[in-house]
Amino acid sequence: MTVDSALRRTSLFETHVEAGAKMVPFAGWEMPVQYDGIKEEHIAVRTHAGIFDVSHMGEIEVEGPGALAFLQRLVTNDVSRIEIGGAQYSLLLNEDAGVIDDLFVYRLGHDRYLVVTNAGNHTADLTRFGQLARDFDVYVRDAIDNYAMLAVQGPNARRIVENTLHIDLPARMKVATRQVGRRPAIVCGTGYTGEDGVELLIDPEIAPAIWTELVDSGVVPCGLGARDTLRLEVCFHLHGNDLTTETDPISAGLGWACVESTGFIGSDKVAVFRANGTDEKLAPFVIEGAGIPRQGNPVMLGEKQVGEVTSGTFSPSLEQGIGMAYLRTDLAEPGTEVEVDVRGKRRTARVSSKPLYKKER
Repeated sequence: MTVDSALRRTSLFETHVEAGAKMVPFAGWEMPVQYDGIKEEHIAVRTHAGIFDVSHMGEIEVEGPGALAFLQRLVTNDVSRIEIGGAQYSLLLNEDAGVIDDLFVYRLGHDRYLVVTNAGNHTADLTRFGQLARDFDVYVRDAIDNYAMLAVQGPNARRIVENTLHIDLPARMKVATRQVGRRPAIVCGTGYTGEDGVELLIDPEIAPAIWTELVDSGVVPCGLGARDTLRLEVCFHLHGNDLTTETDPISAGLGWACVESTGFIGSDKVAVFRANGTDEKLAPFVIEGAGIPRQGNPVMLGEKQVGEVTSGTFSPSLEQGIGMAYLRTDLAEPGTEVEVDVRGKRRTARVSSKPLYKKER
């Protein structure tokens, strides 16, 4: 295998290679894209339990008397609503309401928070945090090297983790400190697959042993390929695809994560977009028949382009092509029929509602 020395590696790199994972560059890291196959790993998460190495995600610690005021100014959601032991999805915007990143904020103590960033945006996020921190009584620390992050997802995930690691798990959208491998750890009831499960932020030194222990207990190793198909089936956004500094939260359907009254950076622009509407909206769709949409495919109505695919794939659960696209607002309603130009061939697509995959319970 050819190795790019410029790419970073997680503490699980050797474990992935020994297991036969296909390694690829991703956001500056060398990461496993698949083990036995994307479809097989995808179905394992939907029906049983899968484990992902997401140690490339960034962590920023925010602590001090001014932590709440600092985060209220920085991110779009109302951080004051997070109780100790709570979690909240939010956005980091520029002054024009363009999305710099989407992230999770975990409240670990009265004045102590942990913010999890996307891998490719971590350095830029950290810089922005540091710049604003000068105006508040707050400490901002880069914690990316302090943690390995394992996401265990699927209908049997929580049971296996509890039984294998002998820990009590927090509820959905909650966070707790625990001992994992006799080391302090942070356990989060969040995920990116549409399934129940947890994310374990643990000491990188013990990550290979914990990974192996969970795999030996029946959890299926999964790569970033299945992570992408899983998140797209439930219409979770991917920054760099569905969110960029050129897109705003209202167009992206994330107005629910914006509370303008907190005065976050870009809140004035978000208020205008919310009041006046936007020219485009992000909408999910399914391909009716053959064809797998990909990012950048034009969306057509007759001979006129009315949008562009931001994310597209083949859905293992639905067994058809699916995606999301920014469409002219009047066309973004469920049931609207358009065409997606897939490598020069027009494929009939129908706008759907979220999520595209609905689990039977």
